Amino acid sequence: MTELFKKLLRERGLDEHFLYPKYEELFDPFRLKGMKKAIARIEQARERGEKIVIFGDYDADGVTASTLLRDALKYFGCEKIEVILPNRFTDGYGMNLPAVEKIAKRGAQLVITVDCGSGSEEAIAALKERGIETIVTDHHEIPSIPKSAVAVINPKQGDKIGQRMAGVGVAFSLARALNMQKNGSSCDGQEKWLLDLVVIGTICDSMELREENRILSYYGMKVLAKTRRPGIRELARVASVDLDKLNTHAIGFQLGPRINAAGRMKSADLALDLMMETSRSKAFVLANELDGLNYERREAQDEAVHEIEVTDKDKVIVAVGKWHEGILGIIAGRLVELYKKPAFALTELEDGRLKGSGRSFGEFSLAEALQNCPEGILINGGGHASACGLSLPKEKLDDFRDYVNDYYRGLKLKNQEKYLRSASDLVLSDFSEISEELFAEICLLEPFGDGNTEPIFEIGAQVCGKQILKDKHLSLTLRDKDEKTMKMLAFYAPEEWKEVGVGDRVRIQFTLTKNEFRGKTAIEGSIISLEIIEKL
Repeated sequence: MTELFKKLLRERGLDEHFLYPKYEELFDPFRLKGMKKAIARIEQARERGEKIVIFGDYDADGVTASTLLRDALKYFGCEKIEVILPNRFTDGYGMNLPAVEKIAKRGAQLVITVDCGSGSEEAIAALKERGIETIVTDHHEIPSIPKSAVAVINPKQGDKIGQRMAGVGVAFSLARALNMQKNGSSCDGQEKWLLDLVVIGTICDSMELREENRILSYYGMKVLAKTRRPGIRELARVASVDLDKLNTHAIGFQLGPRINAAGRMKSADLALDLMMETSRSKAFVLANELDGLNYERREAQDEAVHEIEVTDKDKVIVAVGKWHEGILGIIAGRLVELYKKPAFALTELEDGRLKGSGRSFGEFSLAEALQNCPEGILINGGGHASACGLSLPKEKLDDFRDYVNDYYRGLKLKNQEKYLRSASDLVLSDFSEISEELFAEICLLEPFGDGNTEPIFEIGAQVCGKQILKDKHLSLTLRDKDEKTMKMLAFYAPEEWKEVGVGDRVRIQFTLTKNEFRGKTAIEGSIISLEIIEKL
């Protein structure tokens, strides 16, 4: 083990147990509240031959969780299973009263929610009145536990375990419990083949990769590399992902966006069909359709961001355009990245309303801003500190823009950009310890995410080579104090970075990448931040 990697582990408080977690150390799923009741009710449904409807969500977490639970129920012996995902544009989020009608028409006798349901007491009670019982599996905060549900499995209701799990992680806990019930108190190992779905949903939902999530994602990466699912293999093909060389970036930025593109641009059913497809030829067609939708999504968001004008007086950006509803959150997020300001992206609906999403950071809470909005401006709105949804009458746009900017100024917040800066793990004096061996050791920390971020290094060095690629990307060659050089690359580099010149001294934060070209391998840097500290 290299000395630099040992130092990195010490700085993060990690040991070999983290590097090589044991699957057997996952908690007993029956320790989760509601699990025993849920298993008993599902067993009853199996014995009676009842129709079970899985009700999920339209994002990657919901799609993978729905697919996983369907597979687990089939293995348990349940035969009549159907999955329903809401449509972002016509149904909205979660299980609501319109969803009750849809479920009832399918002839359901038992509903199991995944990645939703914790705040759906009204809908669950309406189902109960129709003789349809509900089991909730979810990971979101619980406003109040749905009393009409047969069982609620959600670590947020007071469990001391599973707090970090995504919706797919909670669904996997149910799958493990079903496997244990079938095989006499211990799993037979077949449930491990579900971990390819678990790692995709967990990473795409930005869960903290510690404790049980470290175990699930660590083994999930191994299963994903060997996945039996034609849909995932075809998705990897169109995304140019080599499953034998899998990393977090491939999941979070190549596979995940294509799964999410279905729900954003058209219908999440496309992604669900792909995950469940057993025919490679049909999976080929579906994967290409998702790839096309993702291309449309990327083109639409880039075009939207390009046309938005932001002035210095805007403390909070409120952008309005005729944009696709499914990309509003992404547009707001890109505005935050580009301008280092909280942002709302709104689009005009056919009925004249404006509907949108907001993104924030630091000490400016979107949820609190919406809660304090004067009566009569908003039609509805809510969410979290860093993300929200809202709608308002078109004629109230100026009022909302004035309010949210005045509200921000009234908070008198200072130095908020610090919350967007990434902290360096280690500051280097030179490039001497950067090696293929170090890169291989860092890969042992995969997958990366919240709670286990990709290691960031920092160094002061001189620019000895510069290229602007396709007017978007910046390629630099840096030289340290001992004349050792290293190549660095910044994709879609900010304009101010492109002003750096050969001979300038810079301070750079970077992560490590491996460049393999024509049989040659080089360890290079991916630039996280760049500061010119001395012009030539």
